[in-house]
Amino acid sequence: MEDMYDESGRDWPHDPDGEEGSEGGRKYGMAVLSKKVDEGEDFPLQREAFVAEYGDDPVRINYETVVSVADIFEHVEADEYSDKVDFWKQVGDGMRSGDVWDYHPTDE
Repeated sequence: MEDMYDESGRDWPHDPDGEEGSEGGRKYGMAVLSKKVDEGEDFPLQREAFVAEYGDDPVRINYETVVSVADIFEHVEADEYSDKVDFWKQVGDGMRSGDVWDYHPTDE
């Protein structure tokens, strides 16, 4: 499986496209991360606790790239997230600044 998902040969704890990784269908980036938190129960959320629990989990970035949650959070500066929107903003900024994500919105 590892050659199929990651050129480095990483042995993921579960298939990023399988039931545990994406609920039976491919989900990408923020959709994978977002399903790991519950707005009513998990916030404020501590970065360290989130990475400790999910750090080894795979996140499909696009059709050919899978990285770990820990790899993503190497680029996220905030240590705490007040709610799910704050989480999305901080993680999205980190993914873009670390060139993990190729989505860069433009101001018009």
